[in-house]
Amino acid sequence: MERSKRLGRAILLIIMSAFFFALMNMFVSLSGDVPVIQKTFFRNLFAMVIASGAMIRNRHYILPQKGERMGILLRSVFGMLGMFGNFYALSRLAVADASLLNKMSPFFAIIFSAILLKERPDKVQITCILTAFFGAMFVLKPSFLNADLLPSCAGFIGGAFAGLAYTFVRKLTSGGTKGYYIVFFFSAFSTMCTLPVVIFGYSPMTWEQLLCLLGAGAAAAGGQFAITAAYTYAPAREVSIYDYSQIIFAAALGFISMGQIPDVWSFIGYFIIIGAAFAMFKYNNRKKD
Repeated sequence: MERSKRLGRAILLIIMSAFFFALMNMFVSLSGDVPVIQKTFFRNLFAMVIASGAMIRNRHYILPQKGERMGILLRSVFGMLGMFGNFYALSRLAVADASLLNKMSPFFAIIFSAILLKERPDKVQITCILTAFFGAMFVLKPSFLNADLLPSCAGFIGGAFAGLAYTFVRKLTSGGTKGYYIVFFFSAFSTMCTLPVVIFGYSPMTWEQLLCLLGAGAAAAGGQFAITAAYTYAPAREVSIYDYSQIIFAAALGFISMGQIPDVWSFIGYFIIIGAAFAMFKYNNRKKD
């Protein structure tokens, strides 16, 4: 397949993944007052079932090998904490705001990669990171008078944990660990960790809430498969910026399903953070050429 077609297919797939993840966030938000741990359980249970199919098809080992145990455990722990933060934010913020705060993860990944993988960012990348943090303040709106400050901080910290988890994903995949195994182990780990709480502290749900959580799991699985396929057609540096289309999808879905309209400060934050991401995207492409 010629390069232009491969790139076009990768862009289409990553936009599809952004839509699926925005759909997941909408379903999580629509599930209402279901406890965050219960939401996490049902979301990961579905993903575990899907990933198990890939494990069986490839006859892959279930327990991690000696050289990858700590990395895959830390990826799972921090990924689960990141999901807790994102889901808590989704229960109290507009879908677009919570999605945007979670999208701080690529910037945090650069910081943690510098610390853990010794991949030092240069001055331009540091400037983009600081600009993104500045933009996040417009979404966070730090003030003791802001009733949404706690869920906003939870979403922001959730993005940090997600960035740390992605750093371990990078370390694992560079060492030869299969992507579908990372998804399987993370899903299984999160499911097993939340299962006791769900069993002994189960919060009754309506059929509508259950369907929303099953929908979130299905959308998450679709997003995972689409983004994995996207990166088989083109490198991340060429297509990663299109992942920020999730903010547009999230804002549209939030408005259609719940009548949510982010305030003007949030829109300023969206513009600054996406602008910082675009600047880093262009710079990284120029740097690699």
